[in-house]
Formats: sequence, structure tokens, C-alpha cells
Amino acid sequence: MTMKTNLLATTTLSICLATAAAAQDVPASAEDDVLKIGLILTLSGPAASLGEQARNGFMLAADRIGELGGVETEIVVIDDEQRPDKAADDARELVQRENVDFVVGPIFSNIAVAIHQPVTESGTILISPNAGPSDFAGAQCNPNFFATSYQNDQNHEVMGAYAQKQGFQNVFLMAPNYQAGKDSLAGFKNSYTGGTAGEVFTELGQLDFSSELAQIAAFQPDALFAFMPGGMGVNLVKQYDQAGLSSIPFLSAFTVDETTLPATQDAALGLLGGANWAPDLDNAANEEFVSEYIEEYGHVPGTYAMQAYDAAQLIDSAVEKVGGDLTDRDALRAALKEADFDSPRGDFSFGVNNFPVQDFYLVEAVKRDDGLYATSVREKIFDDYVDTYAENCTME
Repeated sequence: MTMKTNLLATTTLSICLATAAAAQDVPASAEDDVLKIGLILTLSGPAASLGEQARNGFMLAADRIGELGGVETEIVVIDDEQRPDKAADDARELVQRENVDFVVGPIFSNIAVAIHQPVTESGTILISPNAGPSDFAGAQCNPNFFATSYQNDQNHEVMGAYAQKQGFQNVFLMAPNYQAGKDSLAGFKNSYTGGTAGEVFTELGQLDFSSELAQIAAFQPDALFAFMPGGMGVNLVKQYDQAGLSSIPFLSAFTVDETTLPATQDAALGLLGGANWAPDLDNAANEEFVSEYIEEYGHVPGTYAMQAYDAAQLIDSAVEKVGGDLTDRDALRAALKEADFDSPRGDFSFGVNNFPVQDFYLVEAVKRDDGLYATSVREKIFDDYVDTYAENCTME
């Protein structure tokens, strides 16, 4: 295996943009014999576990494959520190100085908005292993942008459909005040037509929910729907349990998952979420991925890990299809579009907007036989689901 990893996660890059090379249709590294990939992920702060899972998933696939697409591979890892300004500078560093062929990232949608233009306008391909802003799925779709995750609304639409099916008429909605938070509530409402007891946007990174929980206790809604990823989700679940609100159904996406369950443990058992995958999906590719991930890292992978694992597999399949020749960008994009790999989620293809067409599930937090906490599929909600913004994408 020939693969080199540069870890730049703990340093702030000093960038002199005034002397940087002008953007080109073909990244410089496409002309040599090295496939160069930059990972921009959140690897510090309360949300570090999300980026760590994505990094681990990508590296697990890269280590298993070796030379991606049969080409000597170099991977540069950068911590965006959940700062859009830093991430934008990092993206320019990767495409103008490091001359990467692909940028893989980020976790958060506000970071995706910050890095999208500097990456895609350089002719470099940006692959998101998580963030899926609505604009990028619709009017601002771009041939140099692919997502191996979902459009932000979709997992939340699962929970809206579940709430609708349960006959709930009075749901309290809560999410952080940034693009993915707004998409989450929009997604929930796409498939839920009942009333709302309240709708609250919190600060991104908020860890004390006493005020919001007091409102929930006062309103006594039919259910709570929350989108609170990372440390926000850990604190919300613990505080919800401590507040004695367990009689009110807790519905969520990215709040009760494999990144938060090691911390919330029994407080989260039985809580429901919407997802495009779970560790117990019954297919050979998933069994191999989950077992190898647990063996390597000692905990159950979450969707962040799975989607980044697929990002590496996607790059491998496309580079192999073009015979390692990265200079023909049209051929490379066409090879990416074919998505010729076995995803742990099962069904996977790209729609017109380069977002996945895939299944979605209602999942439940459980304690596995090995004592580890994870989510488990309860029922399929959507089959081969295309996001609602694809119709606004003008790509062919």
C-alpha cells in the first residue's frame, strides 16, 4: 500500500492569498502520479466526535483499499474548528497550494457554504460526507459538488412522517440557528401537517437547555422534535431525562446517534430518530464495515463514519474507471456519477443534483448484546427517496 497522511488538524494555516496561483480548470496534482485528497472536518470542540467519526470512516476505507483507484494516494487532514472563515482559508490552501484533486468535507452546513465556492470554482471536486444544504441540492447545484450523505431536510422528513402517522397535533420544534437547523425544521414540516406548540432556534453550540425545557414542560406538547448534533444533543438528552419529561415522546435526527450514545447511554434508550442507515442494516457490505470499524476504533460507527467511508469508496471507484487519469474532468465527473461501489446503506445512486437517491428509516436507541449503545432500524419510512429540491437543479 502506498498512502501518505498529513495531519494539519491542530494548526491554523497561514495563507498568502495575494500570491496564490489563479484558479484552474484542472488542479495541478491531476497532472502528476499522485492522487491528493484534503479532508476538512470539525475535529475539536463539542462537535469533535462528528468529525472524528467521519475521519475514521474515510481512513478505514482508504487503509482497506490502499492506493485509491490504483494511484499513489496522499491525504491531508485539516480541523476547521467549526469556523467558516478558517474553513474558507483552509479550502483555498488545499486547492491553490496543496493542489488537491478532491476536498472531502465538511460536517456543518455553514462550513459547507463557506468552502463551496473556493473549491468548486477552482475545478476541484468537493464531496460532502455530511452537510447537504438545500441550495446546493436545488438552484445552486454544481457539477463539481457531490454528497455521499443526504439533503439536510430528509432525515427530518422521516420524523415528520412518523409524527403525522402517530396523529400528533401539537409538536414542539427545536434546532440551532444556522442553515442545517433551519433545513431540519423545514424538513419536518414537509411531511407533518399538524400544529406546533412552539418553535425555538437556539444558539449553535448551546449546552444549557433549561429555558427551553421549562417551555416544553409548560406547553405539554404531543411530542418534541429536536435537531441537536454532537455535544448539544448529549446535554439535551441528559437534561430532558433529568427534567422528568420522558412522558413526552422525544423525536430527533442527529441527536440520538452513535456519536452521542456513548455519553447519554441509558438516558437515551428507546428514543427515536430518522436516518439513512443504522449499524444493524442487513447486508454484507454493512456487516463488513461495522465489524472492521469496531475492531479498529473500539466503538460503533455512526452515519458520519459510514458516509465518509462511502466518500472514499466513491473516489476509488471513479479514479479506477478513468484509469488514474484525472486531467479529463468530464470523464471523472461521469465516473463519480455512476457511484459504482457497494454502500453499507444498500441502495445508493446519484440524482440529477449529485445528491443520493436512497432509503430512509425510523431508528431507535438500543443497548447491543456486546454492551455498546447504537441505533437500530425500526421500520423503513421512505424508499429510493429523491430530495424535494432536485427539481430546481438545472444540471442534466
